[in-house]
Amino acid sequence: MVSPPVEPPARAASPTGTEFLARARRLVQQASLPAPAWGGPHTGPAARRAQRLAIVAEDLRNGGVLGVIDGLMEALKAIGWDAKVIDCRGAPEGRTQALLDALAYQPTGLVLVGGDARQLNPSLAPFVPRHIPIVGWHVAALPGPVTGTAVALNVTTDPQQVALITAMTAVVQSNGKAGVVVFTDSNFEVARAKTSAIVSALRECGGCRVLEVQDVPISRSAALVPPAVQALLRRHGARWTHALAINDIYFDYATPALSQARQGTGRVSLVSAGDGSESALQRIRSGVFQTATVAEPLNLQGWQLVDELNRLLAGQAPTGYVFPVHLVTPANIDQDGGQQLRFDPDNGYRSMFRRLWGRP
Repeated sequence: MVSPPVEPPARAASPTGTEFLARARRLVQQASLPAPAWGGPHTGPAARRAQRLAIVAEDLRNGGVLGVIDGLMEALKAIGWDAKVIDCRGAPEGRTQALLDALAYQPTGLVLVGGDARQLNPSLAPFVPRHIPIVGWHVAALPGPVTGTAVALNVTTDPQQVALITAMTAVVQSNGKAGVVVFTDSNFEVARAKTSAIVSALRECGGCRVLEVQDVPISRSAALVPPAVQALLRRHGARWTHALAINDIYFDYATPALSQARQGTGRVSLVSAGDGSESALQRIRSGVFQTATVAEPLNLQGWQLVDELNRLLAGQAPTGYVFPVHLVTPANIDQDGGQQLRFDPDNGYRSMFRRLWGRP
């Protein structure tokens, strides 16, 4: 099941584009609404017995990855399965070793949390003859099956819609005059897709400018983002009004650098195209530079990954459910789990999955 597509913005007819701005405001308002009622599966197989999952995490320092792991652990307790979590630490050699360790665990299912399915595919080959189903989170540019790989399903919100809402948030906040720097990591297909869509959307805004795209590996963001921020401030000064990023983690390191460099004068607004980490929601709540994040329902997606694997293990097709895009802002931060510093839809998904699995 796929959520309805976000309405694309109209091309600006003038430097600011009255019609374009009105459309952008509608899109942002729509994405800021409370989480909708449960739109995922209502039927499915009962829980398979005595399963053991290998969970390969791209980097447990990443708040999005951690949020999904939390959801997986919660769902695994509910369904009664065992699991082993293996951390790649964001390194190529770590990914190879993690998948070797996962195979040695002799799992009945494999979950990839982060990473890139196409890059990992050679290391996934040994799982195929053993009939070990594989699902992933944020391992490809689009939700659904990852063609040409061993991954049966990629669970994510639609990156194109996430990118569009991120760009439109900057447009609305700046009244159509945003000066934007985009932080991305070209090592990942989903990041490349988000970045391309953000840049394309901003080009529709006649009064906006994409000042730069900063390609910074997520795994090295702690070291590289602070000096990059200082250099960007020197180059662009007051023209730089918005930093957009494909992941909140960049802003963990951009915020101190901005605070020190600007010394309270002038502000760069931070808007993230994922994932809604605890630190991001804390910044939004506190009003510290970050003004919005297009948050993933990380805990829900952890439960969904378990349900999709249960279907595959039962010989059924995955649902391919895609959660609609949601924008967290200061105005709605207290809704849908925001008081616990996470986006956790109040739509009864836990009870629904338990009912599907026949678990109390």
